[in-house]
Amino acid sequence: MGLQARIESDFVAAYKAKESVKVAVLRMLKTAIKNRQVELCRPLEDGEILDVIAKQVKQRRESIEQFNAGHRPDLAEKEAAELEQLADYLPKALSDEELAAAVDTAIAALGASGLKDMGRVMQAVTEAHKGQVDGKKASALVRGRLSA
Repeated sequence: MGLQARIESDFVAAYKAKESVKVAVLRMLKTAIKNRQVELCRPLEDGEILDVIAKQVKQRRESIEQFNAGHRPDLAEKEAAELEQLADYLPKALSDEELAAAVDTAIAALGASGLKDMGRVMQAVTEAHKGQVDGKKASALVRGRLSA
């Protein structure tokens, strides 16, 4: 079953079970996928759907940070619940050791030597491990490796 079909069937199941948080999250996700399809004028592949999901996850994480900074724990909890629902559709995240190995491999493969190559390395790592990489961790790790 493709990722889009899984999202659709989970949406129907959540709707029938009256799981309001999951229904809301999947409705927003389906809308984001549909908007991306309209932009590209074609159906999305699973990798592209993972990109949409990763973008939604990133938005939720940023919102949680902002709500916590603004002393709004109620809204932060709501975003955390939505984040938990979205995380079910992403592949398992890389561990710190796996991320370090992926960064080292990308640096070696590209022959990166300085911070000017950071964008290429980040792109290689995120493309090779779609949906499995936390951008902030990877960025800090790449910056550390290339500036040394």
